[in-house]
Amino acid sequence: MSEAPHGAPIKTPAQLIAAVIAGFAVPIIIIVLLAVYVDNSTRTGAGTDSLAEAQVNSRIHPLAQVDIRDANAPRVYKSGEEVYKAVCSACHASGAAGAPKFTNTADWAPRIAQGFDTLWHTALSGKGAMPPRGGTSPDDYSDFEIARAVVYMANNSGASFPEPAQPAAGAAAASGAAAAAGASDAGAAQQAAAAMAAMASVPQTAAPAAGGAQSADASQAGKALYQSVCQACHAAGVLNAPKFGDKEAWAPRLKDSMDTVYNYALHGKGAMPPKGGSNASDADVKAAVDYMVSAVK
Repeated sequence: MSEAPHGAPIKTPAQLIAAVIAGFAVPIIIIVLLAVYVDNSTRTGAGTDSLAEAQVNSRIHPLAQVDIRDANAPRVYKSGEEVYKAVCSACHASGAAGAPKFTNTADWAPRIAQGFDTLWHTALSGKGAMPPRGGTSPDDYSDFEIARAVVYMANNSGASFPEPAQPAAGAAAASGAAAAAGASDAGAAQQAAAAMAAMASVPQTAAPAAGGAQSADASQAGKALYQSVCQACHAAGVLNAPKFGDKEAWAPRLKDSMDTVYNYALHGKGAMPPKGGSNASDADVKAAVDYMVSAVK
C-alpha cells in the first residue's frame, strides 16, 4: 500500500521570500511592542522620584524660618476652636494623661461645676500632667485666647459659659504683666486686664503751654486726676500698686523722700507707665500723689 506524497508549504520563490521576511519582522515587532509597554509602565522602585521637583525642594528647604510681624499691627486673636486644635487637642481629643476628653460630658461635669474662673486659672497655671498654658507662652497665646479655648471645650461638653469679652486696644499686655507679677488667681488676672484697659482708655488732655498758670486748686486737680487715671490700679491695689488708703502698702514707699515718690509717678515704675499713661502736667501728677498720700496720714 503506497503513501500519498506530502506537499511542501512553500512552492514558489515568492512564498519563500515572504516566509523569510516574516521570520525576521514578527520577532522584531514583538520586541518593539514589549519595549514600549515596559517604558510606559509606572515605576515604583525606590529612588525613582528622587529628582522630582517636590523632592528636591524638600531636601534643600531651610531648617530655620523667620516670621516677621508688624509690632504696630492690631492684634488678631485666635478663636477658641483654633487654640483648641493647635494646642489643647493633643491631650483633650483622646483624653490622654487624665485630661477630660473633648465632648465627654461625664469627664467635664465636675470641672464645669467649679466655674469658669477656676477652669481658666487651671489652664493658665497648669495642673497634674498639663503644663501652664498647655505648654505655650503668653507670646504665643494671650490669656484671652486661653479663656476662649476653655469656653469652647467646656461649652462643647455641657457648659453654657458666655464668650469672654475681648480686651480693649492696649490691654493685650495685661496678661503678661499679671503673669510677671505672679497673680495668685484668675480674678487677679481679670483685675489686671481691667486696669490696663482703663489706662489705655485714659482721656488725653492737652498739656498746658510753657509758663502757663498752675491749677487754681491743686487739691481738686489731684483728686480729679486720681479718679480719672490712678484709681484704675490704686483703688484695688492691682499690679502691685499700693492700695488707696492702705497705710501698710504705702509705708515702704513713704520711707523715701517725696521727690522720689514724685519721680516714680512722673517717669513710671514697674507696671505703672509714666504719669499713669496720661499726659497730665507734672504739677497735676504731683497733686494726685499728694492726694493719695494724704489718705494714709
